[in-house]
This record gives sequence, structure tokens and C-alpha cells, in this order.
Amino acid sequence: MTRAATPAYRRLSVEERRAQLLTAALSLFAHRAPEEVSPEDVAEAAGVSRPLVYRYFPGGKQQLYEAALRSAADRLELCFAEPPEGPPTERLTRVLDRYLAFVDEHDAGFAALLRGGSVAETSQTTAIVDGVRRAAAEQILAHFDVPEPGPRLRMAVRTWIASVEAASLIWLDEDKRPPLAELRGWLVDHLVALLAATAATDPQTALVVRGILALERPDGPVGTLARRMGPVVGGAAHLL
Repeated sequence: MTRAATPAYRRLSVEERRAQLLTAALSLFAHRAPEEVSPEDVAEAAGVSRPLVYRYFPGGKQQLYEAALRSAADRLELCFAEPPEGPPTERLTRVLDRYLAFVDEHDAGFAALLRGGSVAETSQTTAIVDGVRRAAAEQILAHFDVPEPGPRLRMAVRTWIASVEAASLIWLDEDKRPPLAELRGWLVDHLVALLAATAATDPQTALVVRGILALERPDGPVGTLARRMGPVVGGAAHLL
């Protein structure tokens, strides 16, 4: 009987081994709070020895956590990268689909990351998380095609980013209800409504809103929201 050939062992490069350990760490941090994950857990998940983990991450769990957090932050920032093509709300829908899929996949880790209070939390980890928020806001502002966003417009967008985070955490607390598609649609409506309210007193935001409306389709999110709001606004006609 001919024996099957045993696959040749291949030694991983430094970059490949580090990536392997980070992948294992990310998987653990995704579903457990940082203080509940040890270098030994990472070693077991990666199928390597404990000393090997410390060889690549001599700072132990804290260094592992910060490296895994930086890797997760890079992935989150990529969620907000979207080509400037098509109606803005359709671009935003695709962005939120990616972002909420990340939240769904990394539920416990995402909650621990944003809520803070972990023993692994430091000024470095806080700066990484804040960097994701700022990068997300800049990506959204870039789609408005405004060279120098003013304070009101910038504040509106950053307020919305904060509300997306809060809604994501509440969604996790509520056993992932409502369905993701419903949550995403509500968040798109939220940004549209926030921009419309800001436009009432800020000329720059008003210009942005007019630009968005010019690109929207009648059956898109803005048109659908306008039709739903018709009866509500009509009920307040006596205030006009």
C-alpha cells in the first residue's frame, strides 16, 4: 500500500507568525473581555507554545491587546472607506452594512472596547479608539465635498458617529434586535434628519443637504423618509 505523502513543514516568517498570533488574539478578544484573555489562551488558540507568544509580544497581555486593538481599528476604519459614486445615502448604507457586520461578528469584544473600564484600558488604547472615530468622521465629511467643513457641520457628523456607537451597544444589549437591516436604515435616517436640522441654522450644512438631495433617487432612503414624515409634518401645520 502506498502511504500518503506527509506535507512538508514550512517555518513561518516573523511577519506570518505575528499575524497568526494576532488572528488568534483577535478571535479571543472578539468574544471575551480583555481581562479574561491571557497569553496562555492565545498560545493555545494559535497552537503554539507560551514562550513563543512572549517572544513576539514580550509585554504580555497588554501588548497583545493593544496590537489586536490596532488591527481591529484598522479594519473598522476600512469599513468607512467607500468610493464617491452614487447617491450619498446608498454609499452610507454600504458603509453601515460593513460596520454593523463587524459589530455582529465581534460582539463582546466590541462592547468591551467601546464601554471602557477594562483593566487593559490605557491612554494608548483610548487614543486608538478615538482615532477610529475621527477617521470615520473624516470619511463621511469627504463625501460631502466640502474643502473646509465648519464647526457645525463637523459637530453634526461627529455626533452621528457617537450615536452609531451608542446604537450598536444598545443593539447588543437588546439581544441584537431589531434586525440589522432595520437598524441600518434607522441610522441612515438619523444622519439625514440631523443634517436637515443643522441646515436650518447653518448655511454650509444647508448647501451640503441641497447637494445630497440633488443626487438622491425618489425611491431612495431620503425620498422614503420624506414620505413617511409627511403625515407627521402635516399634523404640525398649525405651527407654521
